[in-house]
Amino acid sequence: MASAVERTDDLVREYLIYRGFTSTLKYLDSEIKADKEKGFRVDKIIDQLQQLIQSYDLTGLKEYWAYLDRRLFSRLEDVYRPTVNKLRTSLYRFYVIHTVQMKNHEKTQEFFQKQALELQAQVEWRDWFALPFIPAPEQNPTFSPYFSRQWADTFLVSLHNFLSVLFQCMPQPVLLSFDSEVQRITTVQEDNEQLRQQLFALQGESRKKDEDMVHHKLPPYVQHMDRLGDTELDLVSSQRNVNMTTPSRNFFSTFLPQTRRAPGKMAPGPQSSPTQASLGRKDPTASAQSAKAKDLPATKDLKMPTVSTATADLATGYPRQRRHQDHEKERKELLSKHPPQSSEKKNDSDSDAQTEAFPEQTDSTNQTRVGEVAGAAVEQPFIKLSQEEYGEHHSSIMHCRVDCSGRRVASLDVDGVVKVWAFNPIMQTKATIMSKSPLLSLEWAAKPDRLLLLGSGVGTVKLYDTDAKKNLYEMSIDDIHPRILSLACSPSGTSFVCSAAAQAAHSGIVTEGDARISAPVSGQLLLWDTKTVKQQLQFALEPGPVAINCTAFNHNGNLLVTGAADGMIRLFDMQRYESALSWKAHDGEVYSVEFSYDENTVFSIGEDGKFVQWNIHRCGVKQSEYSLSQDAVGPFVLSGYSGYKQVQVPRGRLFAFDSEGQHVITCSSSGGVIYRLNKADTGLESVLSLGGHKAPVVTVDWCSAMDCGTCLTASMDGKIKLSTLLAQKP
Repeated sequence: MASAVERTDDLVREYLIYRGFTSTLKYLDSEIKADKEKGFRVDKIIDQLQQLIQSYDLTGLKEYWAYLDRRLFSRLEDVYRPTVNKLRTSLYRFYVIHTVQMKNHEKTQEFFQKQALELQAQVEWRDWFALPFIPAPEQNPTFSPYFSRQWADTFLVSLHNFLSVLFQCMPQPVLLSFDSEVQRITTVQEDNEQLRQQLFALQGESRKKDEDMVHHKLPPYVQHMDRLGDTELDLVSSQRNVNMTTPSRNFFSTFLPQTRRAPGKMAPGPQSSPTQASLGRKDPTASAQSAKAKDLPATKDLKMPTVSTATADLATGYPRQRRHQDHEKERKELLSKHPPQSSEKKNDSDSDAQTEAFPEQTDSTNQTRVGEVAGAAVEQPFIKLSQEEYGEHHSSIMHCRVDCSGRRVASLDVDGVVKVWAFNPIMQTKATIMSKSPLLSLEWAAKPDRLLLLGSGVGTVKLYDTDAKKNLYEMSIDDIHPRILSLACSPSGTSFVCSAAAQAAHSGIVTEGDARISAPVSGQLLLWDTKTVKQQLQFALEPGPVAINCTAFNHNGNLLVTGAADGMIRLFDMQRYESALSWKAHDGEVYSVEFSYDENTVFSIGEDGKFVQWNIHRCGVKQSEYSLSQDAVGPFVLSGYSGYKQVQVPRGRLFAFDSEGQHVITCSSSGGVIYRLNKADTGLESVLSLGGHKAPVVTVDWCSAMDCGTCLTASMDGKIKLSTLLAQKP
C-alpha cells in the first residue's frame, strides 16, 4: 500500500503542475511533510516512535499514539482492542526502560508522576512503581527480561507486523487500486494469449485429422476456433467448393454451418459430391485411393432437415411470407445458373450422404453462422462462450443491473428481495436485502459504485452500502406519489433522478388483450443531491404531471431522457434543469428508453410494440422504426396448469446495447435475442439467440469489457442467465 500511495502522490503532483495549480501543490507538499501516517510506511512510523523515546518526549509520544489510536485503531473490531492495549503498555515500558538504561532518573520519576492516575489502577503496572527505587533493576527477576535486547526486538517486530497487517486490510480508495487493476488486466491478457495458443494447437490437430479422413465429431470450441484468432485459418480449404446444383429440398443444406465458406465457381470436369468436398477428397476418377470412402454409403434413411437452427435465428426479424419469397427467389437464381434436371438425382444422394456424415449439428456450430446464402457466408459477430445460471430468486424478476465496474449484479424480484452477487471468478451472493415495504426500482450509484439506490412503493428511497451491508440513508420522497418507478444516477455521482407516481387505478397486473383506456397516472420527476441527501428541485412536466416509467442519462450527465405513461418522451437539459424537447412517441406507455452510442439519437420501446430510433436534433422525427413481438415488449405472460396465468407489466430494462452501439439485445419467450442495427429500410437482423430460459424474459442488461461481453437475461421463473460472449473483430 505504501508504494501505491507514494506513486499516487507523484501522479497528483504531476497533474497539479500540468494544470498550473502551484498554490495547491505547495499545500500538498506541506501536508505530506506533516503527515503523521508517513504515507502508510510502517518503518517510518516505528522510527518516529523511537525518535520520541530517545529524546525523552513523553508528551509527544502520548499524542502520537493517541493519533494512531484515533485514526487507525479505533476502526478495528472490539476483538483487537486487547492487542492494542498490550502494544501501548509495551511502548510505555520501552520508554521507562530506556530512561533507566540511560540513567536519567529525573525522566523516570517524571513518567510515573504524570502517568500515576492512569496506570495505578492497572494490575500490570502495580510492581513497576517500585522501579525508580531499586538500585539495580536489570538484575531484579521481575524487570530483568525487559532489559534484554531480545525483548526490545520482539516488541518492535510485533508492532511492525501489526501495523503492516492493519494497512493491508484498510479499505483503499479507487485511485490507489490503479496499479492492482493494471496488473490484473495484464495477467488476464497473458492468460487469454495462452488460451489462444492452446486453441490454435487444437486447431492444427483437428486439421490433421480431417486431412487423414478420420471423421469424428469435434467439440464446439475446436470446430470454430479459427474465429478466436487474429488470422484466418481454415479447417479444410477444400470445403470452399460446394456443389450448388441441388433441388429445392437440398437448397437448404447450404444453411447447414460446418466450416468457413467463400463464394466459388464450379470446377470443370466431373462433379464431386458435397460430402467429398466437405471431407477434402479428390474426385474418384482422378484418384485410385477411394477405398477410404467406404464409410460414406451408410444408412440413407436420414433425411435432410428443411432448415437449420441458424436459419431460423436469421429469419426471426422478417415476416414469414417475406422469408418464403426470398427462399423461392434464391432457389430460382441457383437453378438458372447450373445444369438442369440431369444432375439432381446424383446431388440428392450426395446430400443424403452429407447428412449421414454429419448426423448432428451442435448449438456451437449454429452460433458461428447465421446462414449461408448462395455460397456466401453471413458471419456472426459474437460467439457464446458460456452460459451460467443464478437461481437464488424464488419469484419473477423485475430489475437486473450490472454496476459501473462490471463486477457485481443487483437483481430485484416481485417479492421485494434484492440480491447483490458477483460472477467473476465464481458466481457468489454478496448481500441479500429484505425490505418490509415493497420495492419497485433499483439503480447503481456511479461514484462510489458500491452504493445501491432502492425505490419502494411507500414513497421512500434507500441508499444501501453493498460492502458494509447496511442502509446509509432512507429518504422520504412524497406521500401523494408513493410509487418510485424509476431511478437514474448522474455519471458524476453527485445527484440522482427519482420518478414518483401515484397509486395506479389498476393493480399493474393486466390480462392479455386488455385495452388501457384510463387516463395516465399522475406523477412527478425529482432531482436529489446525494451528498446533502436533500431534494434539489422538481422538474416541470408538460402538459401535466404524469408518471415517468423510465429515465436515462447521457455519458456526462448533461442530458436526461425520460419515457412516460402518456406516451411522451421528454429530453431535459441538466445544466438549466428544464425540458429541452418533448414529443409523442408511442400509442400507449413508453416502457424503456436509452441514448444511442453517439448520443445523437434516442431509442425507445412502447406499449404499441414499436422499437423506434428518434433524432434528438429534430424533435419528433423518426430515424428508424421496427416492430417487435409481444415477447419482447410485454405484458409478459406465464401460463401454468389448470388455467393458471401470470401477467407482468414491464418494469426493468427491455433492451441494452453493446460497447460499440452496433448491436442490441431484447427480451423473448426463451432468452435474449441479439440484433444488428441496420438502416431503416433493411430492418432488424437477428444475429444470435442466447436461449436457455423456460419462462419469458422480462429484463436484460449488457456489460462489455474489451472483446468479451456479459449479457444478463432475467425471466419470470426467477432465473437469471449470464451469457459470456466473444466479439469477433473484422
